[in-house]
Amino acid sequence: MHGPGTPPPHGHQPDSGGVMALRVLFTLLPVLSCGLLAWGTMLRLALVTRTPRDWWLTAASGAGAVLWTTLSAADTTPDNSGWQANTGAIGTILTGLGVCVYYLVADIRHHEARRAAAVAGWYPQPASPYLPPQQPSRETRPSYGYPQTGPQPAPPRTPEPTPAPPQPPRIGQVRAELDELSELLRKQQPPHHEGPRQ
Repeated sequence: MHGPGTPPPHGHQPDSGGVMALRVLFTLLPVLSCGLLAWGTMLRLALVTRTPRDWWLTAASGAGAVLWTTLSAADTTPDNSGWQANTGAIGTILTGLGVCVYYLVADIRHHEARRAAAVAGWYPQPASPYLPPQQPSRETRPSYGYPQTGPQPAPPRTPEPTPAPPQPPRIGQVRAELDELSELLRKQQPPHHEGPRQ
């Protein structure tokens, strides 16, 4: 017999070396560029997760980089010690640190969710004590032991008819006895005469 193969081991599995190397590289990018290339880290995250929130944050970090650089360049003091340069430098560094933290959290969660979805595809969901077990139809069965990819439609659930409550045996016995008694009474009644008795 052919089974689905060896399932992946349980528990926490470390990320592959490539994923870990990219995570370190894109975490260091804003740090080594003093926050100026934080938008590159956010662009990598948006390409991986493909969520609208990450695309908006990529645009915001790019706009922030332009704003902080423009503000620093607007400082007219000879040694760049004015409020514009200070605000631009602080904004750039805080943006870089914020992007580093957000990138690490979002990237780790994204890869853990993908791994959990892959593991869930190997094992069936536990049966609920309130629903009858569902048998897959011929169209949804995986072939050659490989798990099916894609959503599986649930068959419509029809309510089971409730059987009529069984009558206790005593009622049937009493009924039979009453039928016998009524037969006996009919046989014992005197015939009905039309005239007066003499």
